Amino acid sequence: MILRSLLLAALLPGSALAAGEADPDWPCIQRRQPQLSLGQVWSGPQPDEAITARAAEPDIQRVASVLALRRTTPEEAEALVEAFVAGGSDPARLTALYLATFGHIQRTRDRVMAGITRYAHKQAGLDEQIKARRHEFEQLSAADSPDFDAIDKAEQDIDWSTRIFQDRQQALTYVCETPVILEQRAFAIGRLIGGKLQ
Repeated sequence: MILRSLLLAALLPGSALAAGEADPDWPCIQRRQPQLSLGQVWSGPQPDEAITARAAEPDIQRVASVLALRRTTPEEAEALVEAFVAGGSDPARLTALYLATFGHIQRTRDRVMAGITRYAHKQAGLDEQIKARRHEFEQLSAADSPDFDAIDKAEQDIDWSTRIFQDRQQALTYVCETPVILEQRAFAIGRLIGGKLQ
């Protein structure tokens, strides 16, 4: 229950939900934030070289990779952290666990952000195709001897492409929420692990 409430509380003023300047490569309402900062989501000890090296250890990576998954429920995350703490709760070990988890979340978020940019480019390309097809439709319709078969085909192509474009735009709303969800998860897991430092 703690983790679920933390996920909801992660929507803070000035977060990635704030609208930013127009960016042709970024179709989302949420402001584009290319990288998360560890300091934004972790209030525990700052990792040094020893902790960074420890974060790469297989036993820590194994737990971190599961904590980072969006399908891992808050209850499962709490149980994982509790089991991890039972094996030792020194600050360096817990910080290494969070650093490893943060790394997994960051890499997932990077892939999502790149995917959104590709999505935006495809939508822009499809929009240009629709505009070109409409121009062609207008020319065909204005011809002295209209080719009605060609006009019908152009109209069908416009309708189909427009439907695809609109469906993708609707899906984009969900896709654009994913980076924010990942930011919330990074914050919530940071609070969960950080709470074991006290």
